[in-house]
Amino acid sequence: MGKRVVLLIGTNKGLFQYSADLERKNWELKGPFLSGWEVYSVLGDSRGEGESVNRIFAGTSHAAYGASIRVSDDFGETWRQIEDSPSYSPESGFSLNRIWQLIPGAADEPNTVYAGAEEAGLFVSYDRGEHWRELQGLTQHPTRPNWFPGAGGMCLHTIIIHPTNKKRMWVAMSAVGVFRTDDGGETWQARNVGLSRVPTGQPEDEVGRCVHKMVLDPANPDVLYMQEHGGVFKSIDGGDSWFAIEEGLTLQDGDAPFGFPISVSPSGDLFLLPLESDERRMMKGGKLLVYSMRPGSNSWEPIGDVIPDEVRHVSVLRDAMTVDGLDPYGLYFGTTSGEIFCSLDRGVTWDRLPGQFSRILTVKTWIIEEQ
Repeated sequence: MGKRVVLLIGTNKGLFQYSADLERKNWELKGPFLSGWEVYSVLGDSRGEGESVNRIFAGTSHAAYGASIRVSDDFGETWRQIEDSPSYSPESGFSLNRIWQLIPGAADEPNTVYAGAEEAGLFVSYDRGEHWRELQGLTQHPTRPNWFPGAGGMCLHTIIIHPTNKKRMWVAMSAVGVFRTDDGGETWQARNVGLSRVPTGQPEDEVGRCVHKMVLDPANPDVLYMQEHGGVFKSIDGGDSWFAIEEGLTLQDGDAPFGFPISVSPSGDLFLLPLESDERRMMKGGKLLVYSMRPGSNSWEPIGDVIPDEVRHVSVLRDAMTVDGLDPYGLYFGTTSGEIFCSLDRGVTWDRLPGQFSRILTVKTWIIEEQ
């Protein structure tokens, strides 16, 4: 039995699915699923058993019906809403507007799933998504009264689990910052030293950092990278401190580089899609230009002009770029104008996958056994 690569594409009008063999040359498109729903997060999970061995989790939201988690055990053909989806108690004063992130638990916890929410909070399920519990050590952190949203809402969009110590986790929130736990989520500490503050009015020095996306180095779990509102940063001490890594990215007039996604490959290649500025939030000069920093380098380089003969005045959102983890790995991203692009040579050359969607919110990869 062979394997297939699945791309799960969440948009503001539903979920779509590409699939291909390991050559990743000929893609089959299916969808829309969950038509009309915002899909801000999606997870393909093959850790189950029996009929639910392959489960798709989708974080859905709707202006009239609110936020919830839906699951499918037949590759999207049918869906059911989780009745005990993440929620805040009325006494908390928080509202749950969207599910921004879904990730699997540690390797030895096949039934564990984590969800990051807006307003910022972290939830966990120990029964493969059927019931959810709020990790109140984060929500009730002493700095919580001074958490304020960024332009896109106060969203917990990044969840990272240490690969060999499941009690250590990091989360990133806009416009709050990075928090780390070393006891499995019972207590949390702000980890924002060296990051730039944003003018949201917080009096608390520990918070007020607008992290856009954060990734963990595959070779060293003490090393993290982030795209932040005020630039691109690196930590070599597990997030205790941060410093800028912007050589090769400086924009006109000395502005800090601005963008949303950052991705890392299994070999440690880093990728960014810088935008023109905070004010404009689109590709500079209409060029879909991918930047990379290779392992051992201290400088970013433009390595892939995605559509050299065309203009694209678009953006790529924080969760809309990903890597599939194969060898050679595939790098993918989706634009706010609804196009999906794929590179199989470390971001140098690109193919546009067939089809066009509405605004792409998230792109995730999933490797499955062929049925």
